[in-house]
Amino acid sequence: MSDGFTVAIDGPAAAGKGTVSKAVAAHFGFSHLDTGLLYRAVGAKVLAGMDAAQAAQMLVADDLENDSLRTPAVAQAASQVAVIPQVRAALLDFQRGFAARAGGAVLDGRDIGTVICPEAHVKLFVTASAEVRAQRRFSELSGRGITDSIEQVLADVKARDARDMERAHAPLRPADDATIIDTSRLSIEQAVAAAVAAVNAVRGTA
Repeated sequence: MSDGFTVAIDGPAAAGKGTVSKAVAAHFGFSHLDTGLLYRAVGAKVLAGMDAAQAAQMLVADDLENDSLRTPAVAQAASQVAVIPQVRAALLDFQRGFAARAGGAVLDGRDIGTVICPEAHVKLFVTASAEVRAQRRFSELSGRGITDSIEQVLADVKARDARDMERAHAPLRPADDATIIDTSRLSIEQAVAAAVAAVNAVRGTA
């Protein structure tokens, strides 16, 4: 397979797409982009008082290296700015340029297979039940000393799902030709194996 091989991985929050994406990129030696970090970086700038569209237009690679991008407040801000068409348009070229880089690329997000890279060689949709995803997020937050209740985390997960799936521009949904990987009852190793198998099926390698 020639350079420029693109893998698009979409899915809701806490489904495991980030873990799967990193593992797939490492397995095949592809570059990886967590596109959610772009929106988190914009969200962080909005929380600091900047206009969302301006923040997206001024975004630079160094903005993605900020540890504070993983906080719940920034995650909520990211979901809110992601519904703004001007923000999505400003970040479109960055993502498509990354996808076309030599050596192969894996991009994960919410509209990679449907909007950003509709011609991606492989499209995966990594999902899990809201309850399973809430439990995973609750465990992650508890490990970082954040004491939201499981009920609050589940409510937040469902609210974010609704925002992502019901937005007018680039809603979260599987591409028509995406392979669905439901991680509700899969181990990390099983989910990664399913994703690698899907890529291998297209690349024609074992």
